[in-house]
Amino acid sequence: MAKRIMIVDDAAIMRVMLKQLLTKNGYEIAVEAVSGLDAVAKYPMVKPDLVTMDITMPDMDGIAAVKEILKLDPEAKIVMCSAMGTIDKVKAAIMAGAKNFLVKPLQPEKVLATIAQILG
Repeated sequence: MAKRIMIVDDAAIMRVMLKQLLTKNGYEIAVEAVSGLDAVAKYPMVKPDLVTMDITMPDMDGIAAVKEILKLDPEAKIVMCSAMGTIDKVKAAIMAGAKNFLVKPLQPEKVLATIAQILG
């Protein structure tokens, strides 16, 4: 069965790009979310195998959303995807519980390799 992924990004173009890349490579998109708050609300309903999470979003940023999702499911696998690739942001994301950090613009090979590695 295909691994189910939740895409969280406030930019529609990023969601479309990730969705196309992932579905082309055998993954199923469980749900899309447009903000951290939206992600936290949808996560328990779909229980995806992995979440791609933007950092800078309205309502609730990605780092706060990671913490909230991990409270709901300590086993959640979350990969941060952000143009904000500063050392501080990367550290904050990993300390919050993210499994890895991808810097935008995303490189398809790196996205696929990272997801494959995390999902085992």
